[in-house]
Amino acid sequence: MSLNHQIEKLFEIDKKFLKETKLPIITVSASYKEDLKGLHGLKQDESLTDVVFSRAHYSMALAIGVEAWGKKVDHKKAWILDPTNYVSRQNWRSIELTEVIGKTLARHPILKKVKDLVDKFGRSKLPILSSITPPLLHVTSEIKCPIISMHIASGNILAGQGKKIVQVITDPHVRDEYLNNAEKDNVKFCVFDEKTKTEFLEKAAILNKKVNPEKVIVTGPPVDPRIIKCRNKKQAWRSGPIKLCLSTGGLGTNKSEIKTLLKQLLPLLRKRPLPIHLCLYAGTQKDIFDMAKKMAKEESIKTNAISSLDQPNYFDKVGTSLLEGHKFSIIYHPQIVDANEILTKHAFPWADGFITKPSGDMAYDATAAGCFTLTLAEWGEWEHNIREVFEQKAISRKAEVNHIVEQLSALSDSSGKNRSWIEQAMTNALTIDPLFISGTKNIIKASRTKCN
Repeated sequence: MSLNHQIEKLFEIDKKFLKETKLPIITVSASYKEDLKGLHGLKQDESLTDVVFSRAHYSMALAIGVEAWGKKVDHKKAWILDPTNYVSRQNWRSIELTEVIGKTLARHPILKKVKDLVDKFGRSKLPILSSITPPLLHVTSEIKCPIISMHIASGNILAGQGKKIVQVITDPHVRDEYLNNAEKDNVKFCVFDEKTKTEFLEKAAILNKKVNPEKVIVTGPPVDPRIIKCRNKKQAWRSGPIKLCLSTGGLGTNKSEIKTLLKQLLPLLRKRPLPIHLCLYAGTQKDIFDMAKKMAKEESIKTNAISSLDQPNYFDKVGTSLLEGHKFSIIYHPQIVDANEILTKHAFPWADGFITKPSGDMAYDATAAGCFTLTLAEWGEWEHNIREVFEQKAISRKAEVNHIVEQLSALSDSSGKNRSWIEQAMTNALTIDPLFISGTKNIIKASRTKCN
């Protein structure tokens, strides 16, 4: 495998750490090589841009790691690996191609039908799979304990090699690929809720796969414990400016909707009394960051750009959010680890509500933090299901993208004796079923429980 010397060194350290850890966690999300260097004390370049497929597959893997670590990073307690970081140079083009395909689809709603075809027929044949397989098999070759897999691809590759796998099905939706190795004794599954378990067993029966129901464990979604702590100081909104976080996804999804929303929301920041404070999470997407800065300048709105971070310390005490006192902030960093840390430490403690696609990271995290959500266009059947779950719990509604000002006015109205929808939705989030904030603990417990 043709890797540069530093990455080759990290590769062998990761292999050693995975062999020694009690809780190996594998995901497929991004190429955060520079932060890997920083984690191991090597010089890193904060200006380089990661290849990012998904915030969710990174943030949910990290959530389990943070839960297991407790007070400091300890590889013997848990270790996270993404084989994307160790793809050989000759195969790197396939990684870049996969991101380009994803970004193109994410930014052009007219191509949604193409994406649906990819999901249905081509996901198992995407070029990334053959590229991540060699480093994944090498780095996990000496692991003896169960491996928590946060991605279908990693789980299926390793299960096919006879590794003990705990496959996390993070959403209330079961893709057929999850059933590839369902009948094997070396695989068990953690699922979103009882309905998802029923769907899993139903699909197994249709595919004529005999699955022990005890191998399918209801755990709830994995949420970073640091985000869950936000609810301890969160109060349901009643009056004053609504603190709103508008968010894109890992590939820059919903960019056109975000632009439409900013055109309506930015002018509100010139009004008195101020109806909202606004934060945009642009993630690793510089084009969205630049677009928002330009739009704010045209509206004569000062931008609080949060685009730098010291080496992430997952156990810093969260102080005053960098968003406090600012009418308009943008969170952006070219690297997913840093972008995610800024979001975790500053947006979730601050926000009353999120405007976001109903993805498996943002919907779970926002709810766990005690926030309401207004959802953008979903990007697949799984997101449709997520939206329905939180709408049924009266925490979420579809965003009226072309009439967001009128919608916010209606949802914040508390005339008469009735609570506003926003206050009630936040109250519902703060009192949600404990299953929705216990996922990381339950997944770790499931990985240490034997199922015959």
